[in-house]
Amino acid sequence: MKLKQIATIIIALAFSQGTMAQDYVKGADISWVTEMESRGAKFYDADGHETDCYRSLQSFGLTAVRLRVWVDPSRHGGWCDKHDVLQKALRAKALGMDVMIDFHYSDWWADPAKQNIPAAWRDFDFKRMKQAVADHTREVLTLLKQNGVTPRWVQIGNETSNGLLWDMGRASTHPEQYAGLMRAAYDAVKRVFRKAIVIVHLDNGFDRELYDWNLGILRQHGAKFDMVGMSLYPYWALDSKKRDDAETVITDCISNIRHVAEAFKCDVMIVETGFEVNERNPAIMDEGRRQLERIIRESKTLTGGHCRGIFYWEPECQPRQYKLGAYTQDGHPTAIMWGFKEE
Repeated sequence: MKLKQIATIIIALAFSQGTMAQDYVKGADISWVTEMESRGAKFYDADGHETDCYRSLQSFGLTAVRLRVWVDPSRHGGWCDKHDVLQKALRAKALGMDVMIDFHYSDWWADPAKQNIPAAWRDFDFKRMKQAVADHTREVLTLLKQNGVTPRWVQIGNETSNGLLWDMGRASTHPEQYAGLMRAAYDAVKRVFRKAIVIVHLDNGFDRELYDWNLGILRQHGAKFDMVGMSLYPYWALDSKKRDDAETVITDCISNIRHVAEAFKCDVMIVETGFEVNERNPAIMDEGRRQLERIIRESKTLTGGHCRGIFYWEPECQPRQYKLGAYTQDGHPTAIMWGFKEE
């Protein structure tokens, strides 16, 4: 091989690595922020100065926020309805931050343990349910568009590891209906934001069999997605006894990112992660920082560029509210947040 050819290859590889690093997104789901602010919560940046939550995240190099949306959370204070989501998205836009919208397709929490049908949709048949999913998706995204917000990513369903809108869309018993509902959501997103990256989100990023099974159903039955979102929580994997070692959880997830990217020909993003905050035991938070650094480093360098970023789930929350945040009870960032300084 001639020297000129070798030089060309080296330059191309360097450019590729630089592009991967540049395109790798660091963000956080901060859907609780307006509710917390209504109760007087304060936030501080990396230098200890009081600021708002968004600017605090930016002081650690985060450039994106993820915002969940519920159909009708009026029984739960109205937080995370389309109007609350719009206000949070506008604040992100004003600071030049990217936005991910996370549709739960429920009036409140949706996750692998529950995928509750919104109250207004409970009597719908499958055809009408698909229409409701499409209408809700378009309604929320159109509101954002009318107000000048263009989400970079849209997540259709939250941790739909066994489907959504149970029992109608339960993947283990109604795989075709699960795929049909997801296809309706995908098409609705593209009608409003053609260039938005549509994400399917599953939990337990270390579980290759889960991803092959679930994503295989979607592909087999005509659903579409542009990217796969993973949850990666070493703490919960150990707590549920699905794994007995945090390092193995991370190793298996990095391996699964490579596998999913190859098997389903798409990029992957870690859309949820988190580590324990224990203000009485700083060593626990130092370990969380170390694990976060490892995840960022390896998902950037050991996945062939197919992992496009990482989002922390609710770092701003107070430990009494949820123990896997990344701030203290009084709003100061813990050692965990310094994990985002990993280059």
